This record gives sequence, C-alpha cells and structure tokens, in this order.
Amino acid sequence: MVNYIKDFLLRIFGKRIISPWLILTIDLFLLMISFGLAYILRLNFTLTSYPVADFFVGIVEVTLVYGIIFFLFGVHRGVIRHTSFTELRRLLSACIAAFIILLIIDIAIRTVSNSITMVPRLVLILHFMQVVLLCFGFRLFVREVYTYLTRNKGTINAVIYGAGDLGMITFEAIENDKDNQYNVVGFVDDDSSKWNKNLHSLPVFKWSKLLTGSSKTNDLQEVILAMPSVSVKRKQEIAEECLRRNWKLKVMPSVVNWMNGISNMGQIRDVRIEDLLGRDEIKLNQKRILNGLENKIILVSGAAGSIGSEIVRQLLRFPVKKLILLDQAESALYDLQQEILLKYYDAPFELVLADVTNPARTRNLFETYHPEIVFNAAAYKHVPMMEDNPYEAVRVNIGGTKNLADLSVEFGVEKFIMVSTDKAVNPTNVMGTSKRICEIYVQSLSQTPNIKTGFVTTRFGNVLGSNGSVVPLFKRQISEGGPVTVTHPDITRYFMTIPEACQLLLEAAFMGECGEIFVFDMGEPVKIYDLAKKMIQLSGLMEGIDIDIKFTGLRPGEKLYEELLASKENTKPTYNDKIMIGNVRLYDFAYVNAQVKDMLAALQTESDASIVTRMHKMVPEFIPQNERYRKLVLSSEIVV
Repeated sequence: MVNYIKDFLLRIFGKRIISPWLILTIDLFLLMISFGLAYILRLNFTLTSYPVADFFVGIVEVTLVYGIIFFLFGVHRGVIRHTSFTELRRLLSACIAAFIILLIIDIAIRTVSNSITMVPRLVLILHFMQVVLLCFGFRLFVREVYTYLTRNKGTINAVIYGAGDLGMITFEAIENDKDNQYNVVGFVDDDSSKWNKNLHSLPVFKWSKLLTGSSKTNDLQEVILAMPSVSVKRKQEIAEECLRRNWKLKVMPSVVNWMNGISNMGQIRDVRIEDLLGRDEIKLNQKRILNGLENKIILVSGAAGSIGSEIVRQLLRFPVKKLILLDQAESALYDLQQEILLKYYDAPFELVLADVTNPARTRNLFETYHPEIVFNAAAYKHVPMMEDNPYEAVRVNIGGTKNLADLSVEFGVEKFIMVSTDKAVNPTNVMGTSKRICEIYVQSLSQTPNIKTGFVTTRFGNVLGSNGSVVPLFKRQISEGGPVTVTHPDITRYFMTIPEACQLLLEAAFMGECGEIFVFDMGEPVKIYDLAKKMIQLSGLMEGIDIDIKFTGLRPGEKLYEELLASKENTKPTYNDKIMIGNVRLYDFAYVNAQVKDMLAALQTESDASIVTRMHKMVPEFIPQNERYRKLVLSSEIVV
C-alpha cells in the first residue's frame, strides 16, 4: 500500500513541473483560508456574530488584491520542487506590497466615509502573517515530499570531515542529488566546541574517536574532506590514516575552485597526490607585484607550456596592459587561447606563433609590441631526450635565451625573468648544463655597463603535473594496469605545485635588482618509490596484488639525488622565507658571449660529442652521468 501511494505521488510530483496556474489557484485558496482563520482569531471564535455579507465582501477584496500582486510578482512561476529562501523573499515582498495596498485602500475609504464597512486592520495583519506561513509552508511541503520520493539512500557509508560552511554545503549537495551514492553517518571536526553536537540530526565526532571505533560509525568506507583551511600537514595525516584503514578519501574543493561556480555532488573528487605534496598557501607581497605589473606590456615565451601557461594565469589576476603569448606549439597555444577566452573574456592578450630562436621573427615581435617585461619559460626540459639531442638543447635553450635577452637589452625591456631548474646545479646531464649556461649568460650580461634591463633568474625543482613530470606518467601507468616504472628504489626529487612555483616566480621577479639567481625553498625531498606506492593506494589498488612497481635503472644523465645549490655556493635570505638568493661565481660577459657564439655557430658542423665537450668547457662542474659523454669529457679526447 505504501509503495502504491509513493508511486502515485511520484506520478504527480516526480515527472513534470506543476503548472504555474495550478500553483496560483492553490495560493488563492490558501488566501481565502487565511482570511477565514484571521477572522476566527479576531472574533475569538464567535464568527456567527459577524455579518456574512461583510465577510464575503472582505474576502473578495483581499483575495483580489493579493491575487493581482502575486501575479505581478511572479510568485507562482517558481519550480516548486526546488523552493528555496529566494522564493520566500519574493513571496514576502509580494505579501508586504499587498498588505500596504490594502492599508492605503482602508485609509482612503475611511477618509471619505465612515459608513462603509471595512476589513478590520487586525484581521489584515493576522491574514498577512498566515498567508506567508501557509503559502511558503505549502511550497516546502511539496519540496520535501518530492525529495523524500526521489531520494535514494546511498550505500556508501561516509563522514564529512569539516562541520563548517563547506561541510554544510557538501551535505546539502549530497542530500539534494537524486542519484546520491553516499549515506552520510556523521561529521568530523578538529574544533572541540563542535564535538558531541548534532548537525542535520547527525553527530559531530572527534577524529581520534572515529579512529578508535568508538564513534558507532560501523562499516565506514569514505571520508569527504570539506575543510578549506586544513593545513597540508594535517591533510597528509588524514590521508595516511584513511589509507591505513582502506577508507577512500574524497575532497570537496573550496568555493573558489568549483567548476562553473555550482554547488553539487559532482564537485566531490578523489584526493590527488598534488593535494598531499603541495604546501600551505604562500603569502605574497601583492602590492610589490601589482606595482611591477600594473599597466605593463608583458611577453611570455613558452606560454603554452606547463609553467608558461600558469604564469599567464597568474598574470591575468593583475591589471596588465597586454600579454603577448609566444610559443611554437600550435595546438597547445590554441588550447590556452580558448581557456583564456572562456575564463577571462575581456583579457588583453595577443598570440604569437613563433620560434624563440628565429632572430627576424622575434625582432619583429619586439618592434611591434615593445614589451616592458619578459618571462622566458621557453625551453626543452626532458633529460633523456636532450641526452640524445644536445644540438636541440643548445639551439633552443641557449640560443633562444640569448636571442630574447639580447633583444630585451636592445629594446630597453625593464625586467627579464628567466625560468631555470635545480638540474643546473652541478649538472650531470645536457639539459641541466644548457640551463646553467643560460644562467651564466643572462647574469654576465646584467653586469655589463649601461644595461637598463634587470635580469632575474629563478631556480626551482620539479613541478607536479607539468608536461613530462613523473605524476602524469604514474597516473597513466596505473590506469593502464601497470607496471609503474621507477628508475631506482632510492631516487628522490623535490616537488612543488605549478601554481606555487609561479607565485614564487612572480614574487622573485620584483624582488631582485639585477643579476640575482633566486632559489626557491622546495621543502623536503620526496622518494619516488614512496610516491608511486601512495598513488597506487589512492587509486584504490594494492602494490604487488593489483599492480606492480618495476625498477628500470637510472636513465642517461639522471641523478639519484638532486640539489638546489652547488656545494661552493651559499645563499642569503630575503623577506620571503620561501625565496633565497644564491651567491654564485660571476663571469665576464665578453668571454661568455664569445663562447656562446662559437657554440651556436659550430652546431651545424660538430658532432654531439663535440657539442657536449664545449658545454663542459663552459661549465667545468658538468660531469656527465651518461657514459657516452662521460669518457670523452674526463679523458679530454676531443679538444675544441
């Protein structure tokens, strides 16, 4: 019988939207009921002593005024199953307007004649209050009936970690989703004042109580983290406990990170390794950055790459005059263009499809736009690929940097910011050495007399999720069933997120004066083997059972451990404890310029081995790990 009634109601409420005219009819009916109730209360339940004609005149007058106002305010046009307090505000506004009109009519008629019987003002007041209660109550009743009929109680027992605003939003998003898969059994919060209280009739637990099993949450399967202020360290602790107990950890992003700005259950996502390896929010000197960027024409080379595109996103937060986005990757540049048009429809930007090593093309760019600030993020960065192609490492990384730096000096650019890497420190591979030569070139150039351009170099380690980084590789390998490949069980790397790296880059850009190499605090090194294991666990799999980890051996030119500063270098602090200035050896520009020119000129005729030997001559600390080059460099078999 219950199921029959439920099916019947579903046919009424669940498959079509109730007609606005039916809603208006019901509202008019409730208006008349409210009028009768108001009179009963006004006359203390002695309605028989009141003239029936006066009662009917009054009910017609009140219903007519309210009905017209309800129609004009569109009170009946809302989708009743989705009633919210927005509808309450509209209903309340309409009722106040109708009440005021009735009072004006009453005052006007009483002024003209006292012989005409009017609706008592106390009845109008009582009627007003009851209309609001009954009409809104009717809408809430329909909404709750619809929710009850369509709600599917989920089969996944979950707790929401966070009993604040985001936790409430998360709970409502789950409850309002008709395809809901969760059965929320409670909340968890670190605030002791919320423990042992109820929210939405659900208990709020202490995390340690949940872990000891004394919280009466049987068969818990998932934890949904909905606490935007939680520190990364705390997030890591929560993740470790969830992994240990085979609970899945989900994340509800903060409001600013919602897709499409809509609160719904689709926002709840799996926790990512980036969530656990990132660090707490970086505090930037926004005023200094704003002063440096405001109303400036800015060129970003390598704009379509992982770092370059994030630099662009960060720059779009400031009132720049124009962004010139330079890259030779057509498809990636198009994707960036579409992203900007979608998110920043009025952004002042221009796309330039060109190669940074092409002197004529880049000169035309400087002549056309006259950039005032240059961010040079264009480079080849894949270590094994550059080991096999030193020609390209020199042509693009060194040649492109020299070309842009020289043009910046010629055209009076205010700031030139070069993106470097920790692989430039005591380099063991071609890619790192090419970036170290770039550092040497721009730093020595900055020391020449009468240079107006301020050159700044930023040096940081691996960024999570960048093109070619280990994290996307592991994700792909896990999705394909493995194995996950790690080069060595002890290999470690420093990591930071792409936004974090680019925020620090902007800070350093306007912190420096001239020629500094800024080194970013990369935190603690991460063991790649541990990273692989954690990513497997976060995917709900078990190493050795569901998926294997395979050790493939160090690749040519690859370090076991990476360092941010060479042993002979030291640093001095800045006002930002995440950024340090590296004290490095200075070079004479005339010597460096001659060496770089010779190296670029010899590209067309020399072998890979000769190119690498030239690089070693400029960077003596470069000791190749690649046996192909190591023997030549150490034995000096090739004399340049």
